Amino acid sequence: MDIKIPTAVPDLSESVADKARSIQRASSNSGGAGLTDKQRQQAKKVSQDFEALFVGMMMKSMRATVAKDTLTGGGHGDEVYRSMLDQEYANASVKRGGGLGIAKIIEKDIIRQESKKNVRTIDTKE
Repeated sequence: MDIKIPTAVPDLSESVADKARSIQRASSNSGGAGLTDKQRQQAKKVSQDFEALFVGMMMKSMRATVAKDTLTGGGHGDEVYRSMLDQEYANASVKRGGGLGIAKIIEKDIIRQESKKNVRTIDTKE
């Protein structure tokens, strides 16, 4: 019985799965490459809604420190419409790209976290 030992041993230091993982990690570091446009739009909307809510709460706190307006007569109706107006101011400032800049930071963080989830999901299926 003649046993032949191969002289050229394939390099098994980096398997195909390891190469795929490294490619995925590289692509996930490039701004959430594994996400769909719908997921990106949802992240943007959620982050803008959060910032608008935050700015609205700040304006409500600001209004509490200012004296009541005697020009319009005050009352419950004035309070309700003033808070609605403040919330619309907050929404408009965020939607136009202004605001405080919190929405952009939150959006980037959401995209980064979702990209990591996608990489982990793919890694566990191997």
